[in-house]
Amino acid sequence: MAIFLRRALSFRNVLLLRSSAIVGRELFQYNSEAPQRILSHSALEFVKESRRGFAKGRNKSKDDSAAGTIEVLPNMGPTIKANTTSQMEAAITALSAELSKLRTGRASPGMLDHIIVETGGVKLPLSQIAVVSVLDSKTLSINPFDPNALQKLETAIVESALGLNPKVDGDRLIAAIPPLTKEHVQAVCKVVTKSCEDGRLSIRRARQKAMDTIKKLYSRYPKDDLKRLEKEVEELTKKFVKTAEDLCKAKEKEISAS
Repeated sequence: MAIFLRRALSFRNVLLLRSSAIVGRELFQYNSEAPQRILSHSALEFVKESRRGFAKGRNKSKDDSAAGTIEVLPNMGPTIKANTTSQMEAAITALSAELSKLRTGRASPGMLDHIIVETGGVKLPLSQIAVVSVLDSKTLSINPFDPNALQKLETAIVESALGLNPKVDGDRLIAAIPPLTKEHVQAVCKVVTKSCEDGRLSIRRARQKAMDTIKKLYSRYPKDDLKRLEKEVEELTKKFVKTAEDLCKAKEKEISAS
């Protein structure tokens, strides 16, 4: 009987061990499976709103960064001053050329530069077909590059408004500068005055162009910088007007002393 009881207990223990092993394996398999999350409708709406709000915030930050961008404007000052200076220098050059055409009582090689000579069917400035030099304070020498153009040169000089009467001297022309009469001096001085006024007008036109350009920049550039630029243009204008007036005064003095 005791032996039978011991065998029964042993068999019962074996069954218990096998059952616990099976239950443990099932529990392990259950725990290893990923849990499935089931969200309610309100939770889904919350997630959607959160994502939408994040997208709006990101776009807003982009707009804010774009609005905070600073535009770098080019420095227009040097360009405006350079253009204005170039135009005013051109006005002084034109004035000098006009004054050089006026005859005084002294010989000057530049006084013949404006004369146009027609030779070989082509009209050219005298300076391109001959060399003009000063023999003394009252005499000019005109040496043509082509001796065959000597007669054409003589005709062009006689027909000019200078009142010269050159003479042929071998392969060159000799032009004596006659003394100026009182009437001629007065007439030439009037021409100098008009030429000076034309020069001043050209300079002031260049100034006005610069001022108009600066005025268009007031909506974008700092006012202090533009005011300073306007002052610099005014200083340029005064400088070149004075240069023009000095040239004319020197010419009038030269004419009056003839």
